[in-house]
Amino acid sequence: MTLPARNRPGRLLERAFQREPMVAEFDELFERMNRFLESAAPAWGETAAWTPLADLREIDEAYEVQCELPGLQREDIDVEVSERDLHITGDLKEREREGILRRTTRRTGRFDYRALLPADVKAEDVHANLSDGILTVTIPKAQSAKPRHIEIEG
Repeated sequence: MTLPARNRPGRLLERAFQREPMVAEFDELFERMNRFLESAAPAWGETAAWTPLADLREIDEAYEVQCELPGLQREDIDVEVSERDLHITGDLKEREREGILRRTTRRTGRFDYRALLPADVKAEDVHANLSDGILTVTIPKAQSAKPRHIEIEG
C-alpha cells in the first residue's frame, strides 16, 4: 500500500519549515537565545570567574562564612560587605612550573563569591581571618536582627 504524497513522513515537516511566518518566528527565537547566551556567558577569549566552595552559617550574634581559598595570601583577596550583601573576590595566579603540565584540576584565575545575608548586619564590625587556606568572615547581626526573648504577661 502506498501513501499519498502529502502524508509521507518528512514531507509535512519540510513544508512546515518552508512557511514564511514560522521561519520568521524561529529566526526571532534564535536571535533571542543568542542575545541571552551572549549576556550570560563571557566573550570568547575571556575566562569566567569561578566560585569557591563556602559555607554560610548563622549563630546567635552573627553570620559566619567559611570560604575555601587554598594557596592565596591576604593581599590576593578582597572582602566587601554592604547592608545585606557579602562579596569576596580575588585572583588565584597559576604558579610557574617546570616541565609539561599533562593534567590539572586546580582552579586558577578570577574568583567571585556572593551571598545575600538574611538580615541587616553591622558592616563596620566585620572581621575576616585567613588560616590554612580557609577564609573565615564573621559578620555581626544588627541589633534589630537579633532574636529577643519576650516575657509573657498575665
